[in-house]
Amino acid sequence: MRIFAISDLHVDYEDNAHWITSLSSSEFRNDVLIVAGDISDSLHLLEWTLKSLVARFRSVLFVPGNHDLWVVQDKEITSSLVKFEQVCSVAGAAGASMSAFHGNGLCILPLLGWYDYSFGQPTIALLRGWNDYRACRWPARYEVNDIAAYFDQKNLPPKMVDGDMVISFSHFLPRIDVMPDYIPVDKRVLYPVLGTTRLERRIRELKSNIHVYGHSHVNRRTDIDGVTYVNNAFGYPHETRIAAKQLACIHSV
Repeated sequence: MRIFAISDLHVDYEDNAHWITSLSSSEFRNDVLIVAGDISDSLHLLEWTLKSLVARFRSVLFVPGNHDLWVVQDKEITSSLVKFEQVCSVAGAAGASMSAFHGNGLCILPLLGWYDYSFGQPTIALLRGWNDYRACRWPARYEVNDIAAYFDQKNLPPKMVDGDMVISFSHFLPRIDVMPDYIPVDKRVLYPVLGTTRLERRIRELKSNIHVYGHSHVNRRTDIDGVTYVNNAFGYPHETRIAAKQLACIHSV
C-alpha cells in the first residue's frame, strides 16, 4: 500500500480537471490518497473530483482549504461555516473521508485550520488584495483568531494505536520555515495568510512522523525537528516551476 499526496487541484481550470480524468483507473486500487484542500469553491466540482478520485484509490482522505469555503458564487449560503458543513456532507457522500485512517501500521489524521497571523501581521495591500476577505463570509464579529480557533477546536486528539506511524495533513502551513529561502521578498507579503502555529502544536501532540500541507503552491519536502514536511501542490496551470503536476508518494508499507 502506497500513500500519495496532492493539494490545490483547482479543478475550475480545464487543464487541471483533465488531469483528474487522465489518472489510471487501475494503478492505485490498493493505495491511499491524501488531498490537502483547495479543490474548488463549487460544490458540484468538489463532488465530481472526489468521486473521480474515490473510483481510483482504496481510500481518499480530504481536508478543505480556503477556496473550498468561498461563498462568492453561492449567494444563498449564509456563511463559510455553513459552507464548511456542506463541504463535509459532499465529501462524505462522494466516499471521501475527513476522519482518521487506521491500517497497515499507519494512522493518518486530518487537521483543520485557518490562518491567524501567527506568521506575521498583514499589510494594507494584503488586506485589500487577498481574495478570502471578499470570497468568504463569516458570522458577525468573527476575526481571524476566532476562525482559526473554531477549526482548531475540532482537532480533538483521536484514539491512537501504539506503534503506529503517524501521518498528519492540513491545508494550511503549520510553520513558516517550511517555506524555502529563495522566496522573493515581495512574495513574502503573503506569509501572514499562509497558516498558523496552532497546527504545529497539534503535530507535536500527535508525534507525527510526516506532515502533508498545501496552500502555498510551492512544492517542497523538508525535515525539521524530526518531522518530514511535504507540500505537493498541483497549483494553477501556469505554475510549472514551483508545482510538479503529479502525485507524490510520501510513504509505502
